[in-house]
Amino acid sequence: MSFSSISALSPLDGRYAAKLASLRPLMSEQGYMHRRVQVEVAWFIALSDAGFKEFKPLTPGARTYLLGLIKNFSEADGEAIKTIEKTTNHDVKAVEYWIKSRFEARPELLATQEFVHFACTSEDINNTSHALQIKGARDLVLLPALDAVIAKLRGMAHAFAEVPMLSRTHGQTASPTTVGKEIANVVVRLAAAREKIAAIKIMGKMNGAVGNYNAHLSAWPDFDWEAFARKVIETPEPLGLGLTFQPYSIQIEPHDYMAELFDAIARADTILIDWSRDVWGYVSLGYFKQKLKDGEVGSSTMPHKVNPIDFENAEGNLGLANALLKHLSEKLPISRWQRDLTDSTVLRNMGVAVGYAVLAYQSLLTGLNKLEINEAAIAKDLDASWEVLAEPIQTVMRRFGLPQPYEQLKKFTRGAAMTRELMQGFIVGLDLPQSEKDRLLAMTPASYTGKAAELARRV
Repeated sequence: MSFSSISALSPLDGRYAAKLASLRPLMSEQGYMHRRVQVEVAWFIALSDAGFKEFKPLTPGARTYLLGLIKNFSEADGEAIKTIEKTTNHDVKAVEYWIKSRFEARPELLATQEFVHFACTSEDINNTSHALQIKGARDLVLLPALDAVIAKLRGMAHAFAEVPMLSRTHGQTASPTTVGKEIANVVVRLAAAREKIAAIKIMGKMNGAVGNYNAHLSAWPDFDWEAFARKVIETPEPLGLGLTFQPYSIQIEPHDYMAELFDAIARADTILIDWSRDVWGYVSLGYFKQKLKDGEVGSSTMPHKVNPIDFENAEGNLGLANALLKHLSEKLPISRWQRDLTDSTVLRNMGVAVGYAVLAYQSLLTGLNKLEINEAAIAKDLDASWEVLAEPIQTVMRRFGLPQPYEQLKKFTRGAAMTRELMQGFIVGLDLPQSEKDRLLAMTPASYTGKAAELARRV
């Protein structure tokens, strides 16, 4: 069977391939090799500027050519590296040999080619490449996708700030809120989670086989290799890597920042699972209708159906994302002694975890854009739930010292079908100042929303 989107083993590269086109250049094997070339070139150019008499500063033409290897890295270049790897059976060494092969017919670079991968262990290249992949995926794809969801929800919170809605605590009728306020709750939670994702420092190390600059110092024992490595890692791209320097490590970077990042993404995802289920329920109650699209089918046998599939897809893909993110965060910080290889294959699935999250954000946004509020259905529910005014009535009774206000309302309302007439009849019989009675008599389930509208508008 030839490979195509329909024969892909993963739906991310099959059914949903087009939706994740922006993530693929960053988190694929091609993207990984591209970042490895970037790290090797940045290290090589920095070495030429370090002041070693054995490696003079590169000419402007050589620098431009080297940076072009990064800028113009193509799928054909990636395939060429994979061809070399068939012989080396080592992917990082294949990258080193590929770079050296590009020095042919360039005497200046040929004369200094042994400074490619100089004093580096494979993990110096890999950990920084993974960091660049993660940074790109987070900043260029995941956060923008999450921001689009937050922006949509914020707009809905403002638009529906004053639309009263019946709450349901424990699935039972409860004190009213507004549609906008319930959405605002999600916005605040998501915004906090988003800031945690964005604030995590993406780290890298370039300190040799076991983190002590052993090989580096064997060549130039009086050179400050730690300061040099820090400069390469923290200098902005393209001459550096634009990461945060990790000063202490075994052979591999500890991956603690990765665990923190993946946990932070999972936290945002969990908030969105909660919201996906809630909005699914609101659609089921009829609080929201879904915009129709010609040609779409809701059921293969029931023609009337318009299923909330975008929220169901979002929930399912968020679950998949979190299952992978949880494993990544639990496994990656653990390595036997100074190095084992269990992280290597796991790290190759970072793009899968992020891919499912981004796919879920897209599904959720699609679903939100289809929603139309059904104020009539919401108002009907409120008007059938006069029992929710038992709370304000007994609270005012407490203020004025009436006996057993909670117990009176409990006996009057619990398990009974309440109407406007019954509730107002109860109010009329209370020993309260007339102004307070008038205020309670004017109250309806739709007006008893507290500060909900104000809170929603200011989110």
